[in-house]
Amino acid sequence: MLTERHLEIFVALAEEEHFGAAAQRVGMTQPPLSQGLRRLEALLGVRLFDRERGVFLTEEGALLLPHARRALAAFAELRETGARQRADGRRLRIGLAPEVPAPLAAELAAAPVRAGERARIGMVTASTAALLTDVAAGRLDIAVIRHPSVLHGLAAGRVILLPTWVLSPARVHGTGGTTASRLPVAVRPRAEAPAAHDLFIDTLASRGRRVETVVVSDERAGLALVAAGQAVLVTADDALTASGVERRTATDPPLPLRLRVAWDPRRPGARETAGTAQLLEDALARKVAL
Repeated sequence: MLTERHLEIFVALAEEEHFGAAAQRVGMTQPPLSQGLRRLEALLGVRLFDRERGVFLTEEGALLLPHARRALAAFAELRETGARQRADGRRLRIGLAPEVPAPLAAELAAAPVRAGERARIGMVTASTAALLTDVAAGRLDIAVIRHPSVLHGLAAGRVILLPTWVLSPARVHGTGGTTASRLPVAVRPRAEAPAAHDLFIDTLASRGRRVETVVVSDERAGLALVAAGQAVLVTADDALTASGVERRTATDPPLPLRLRVAWDPRRPGARETAGTAQLLEDALARKVAL
């Protein structure tokens, strides 16, 4: 098997052009250096040095030299990166569904650190569908997703129900104005979380009327439509409001934001990741208790 040590011997000998000097450079005696070179040549099936008139690279050796130097540089960079990560603590990549309010996102990011974990936090926001794909692919360690969702082998904690508010144009409650029930509901694209989207629509439809929706890119766009008197919006963000917008608790029917913490139990370090997921779940639960 080709090893880093083989490459170190080869590069040292190519640059020193002397077995004794090369052996001293790599910290070994000359016999094991010669043995290492012979093993490397056997692995590659070529002669790397012409040793009849000194120590000179063959044509094959000259072709290998730049590749060997790059490989050794890559090994060195990998070790340096590993050392930095050990010094800084592990890297924790968290994904959040866009429906998670910004203050709660900050609480989730801080939860592992407050619990004493030495972790460098990286956080991204993406649709539930994208988050599940990224966790399965190893691009994320943990994701806070909407429920229900198809997990495809991922693990997930208990469902946390966050309270929500209905935002509607203030003027629709005036005499002769349009009632909020006749306005479309601003929603994100169904493809972002199909099962959760359908449950939300079905819950609205339990009022016994046909539900009309208007698709928006995010809650800011939905708030703009509400302020313009063209839609209503259901949000878990207790600070989201604007002039001319009225807030009321979404209790008839209940419209909680259903969230779960998901991770991949098949990946290395899954037990540690599950413990961190519990910290995030506890932070979500505390939000509900407030």
